[in-house]
Amino acid sequence: MMLEDAALLTVKVSGAEAGDLYDIRMENATLIRKAARDLSSHCHTLEMYSFNDTHYLVLIREAIEVYKLLFREWVKSFDPWNYVADDWGLFNPPGIHPDQQDDK
Repeated sequence: MMLEDAALLTVKVSGAEAGDLYDIRMENATLIRKAARDLSSHCHTLEMYSFNDTHYLVLIREAIEVYKLLFREWVKSFDPWNYVADDWGLFNPPGIHPDQQDDK
């Protein structure tokens, strides 16, 4: 599970960059955040259950913190006005209603 979460951190960045639209980028950003949080949670679980060889978990946690800083800057670069209205209403730019037409 940890390898899957770690792999998602790069795969979803690629998907977001390829999609370019605000709603697609935000959806991928959400999945990246979840994968990073799950990865961190797995580290805690391994320690909690006293698995051997958990000394490397510090490196994973440090890498997640560095990644988080880069992630924040990356999300700031999203253009909220390059979008297709999300009819679920979850990833629309501020002020855009899910039923709104895409005539921007």
